[in-house]
Amino acid sequence: MDIAVDTVTEIILRLRAIEVKEGPTDPDSGSNAIDDGATDVLTSGTDDATEEEVRAMIGALNDDERADLLALVYVGRGDMEAEEWRDAVRFARERESVGEGAARELLGTPNAADLLSEGLANLGITPDLPQA
Repeated sequence: MDIAVDTVTEIILRLRAIEVKEGPTDPDSGSNAIDDGATDVLTSGTDDATEEEVRAMIGALNDDERADLLALVYVGRGDMEAEEWRDAVRFARERESVGEGAARELLGTPNAADLLSEGLANLGITPDLPQA
């Protein structure tokens, strides 16, 4: 694998931070957090940089690393087996999403963090991650 396990782990943690969020549910979003039970904590807002951080992290990767990241999703989702790793990476490279679209694909994939984690596990790699 060309991508460092620590890098994948950091992306997994940031994706999980995004995945736990929900759409706006607090009708009085300007209210005092002490009074409203902090209902805005798990809602996305315009000042939330997590998604942009993920985009920046993925954008800073080279094409080989982005292909590995996408291949981990494919292996984690069961599209390909761990024994087909080279094919999974080749498939990821052939897709247009290896460039800037890699972040879009990951952010648009439900449970991407879990799929990346499962992909690592299928390859026999067990990073130190908190349980989802």
